[in-house]
Amino acid sequence: MHIVFFGDQHVESSGGAQVSMRLQRQFLERAGHTVTVVVPRMHGRDFGDAAYVELPSIPIQLDREYSMTWPGARTDAFVDRALASRPAVDVVHVQADFWGAFIGHRFARRHAIPVVHTMHNRVDVGIQAVTPLAPAVLAALVRWQRWMLPVPGGRADAGESGLSGESGLSGESAGWRFLAGLAAGAAAVTAPSAHFARRLEEHGVFRPVDVVWNGIDDAVLDAALATRAPRAAGLPRFVWVGRMSPEKRLLPFLEAVAESGMRAEVEIIGGGAQRRAAERLVARRAPRADVRFLGRLAYRDTLARLAAADAVVQTSVGFETQGMTPFEAAALGTPAVVSDPDIAAELESGFWPVAEPLSTSALAHALRTAADDITADRAVRVNPEIAERFRQSSRTAAMLEIYTRVTAA
Repeated sequence: MHIVFFGDQHVESSGGAQVSMRLQRQFLERAGHTVTVVVPRMHGRDFGDAAYVELPSIPIQLDREYSMTWPGARTDAFVDRALASRPAVDVVHVQADFWGAFIGHRFARRHAIPVVHTMHNRVDVGIQAVTPLAPAVLAALVRWQRWMLPVPGGRADAGESGLSGESGLSGESAGWRFLAGLAAGAAAVTAPSAHFARRLEEHGVFRPVDVVWNGIDDAVLDAALATRAPRAAGLPRFVWVGRMSPEKRLLPFLEAVAESGMRAEVEIIGGGAQRRAAERLVARRAPRADVRFLGRLAYRDTLARLAAADAVVQTSVGFETQGMTPFEAAALGTPAVVSDPDIAAELESGFWPVAEPLSTSALAHALRTAADDITADRAVRVNPEIAERFRQSSRTAAMLEIYTRVTAA
């Protein structure tokens, strides 16, 4: 098969969806399929990869890592020219939420190609995390989506789309409506977790939604497992991994570390806008635990830290559509302290739950319980099935079943 991915950002840029798309491509090609990746051009970088169709774009950050391509007739013509000399396309796989989604669906519609759409993000929660004007932004996105992807046979003009009163939608309602508008053109919709799939179905986005986890490279997983050593004596070792932004709840975690009074080693991996605030909080609260900021690490190094830890700590609530870190840790045999009950349910076992997800005191209690259990050599055991279910080879096999289904239909 020839599968064409469409993304909002270049797959060589930072981000969970981009990492997943690179890995998907690798394993699809290994299985004998052809993959083309259509993404905005990243400014200042030339990758020289024939699989990439890099669209004319404008940078949207000062570091020029992220870009935007405006969807429309010019971009449509660019995509058509770029793909005309390649093998006939069997499946369009949209893994985008904004301009990349519009461009991909428009291409598929023009050429009558089935679309598989992977919903990677809670659009409403993500936008609410970065702007107080989220309801207005989301309502505008709904209008933009209706303009770019009009109902077949209908008008492209937003004023004719039945959107009077759209600006009165709550941010959450507009977010689900926006995703439903994207899914309307799909033959199949996938989500990276059962809990996100359930929410998509409950809010009328699409039904049924196929659950296909984002995976981990089989070879990387095997290498990490091979180097995992038995627990060494000493203080319990906790690791927190993520972007240092409010929705990830790093600061409440550090408050909980101080409140817990536990003796432990705590490693913080990642970067972001709250780094300095986090360091100031640790200096001010002076927790008994030894807290170290490691900054951003290469993926293999992060996995090595997860494998060496006694527990990973997951603190965001209601934001993650999968929550990769606890699953990566579980695949390596490392249990987790889990704040989000949806992620806990997906893991099934091998975690210490936070009884009240948004309570700092409840998180402190869970951390203290985990530290005591680890010290007493009675740490919870992870679900042994996670490692096999998380391998990218199994995830690619699951996605190929969906590709086959939609092309047959």
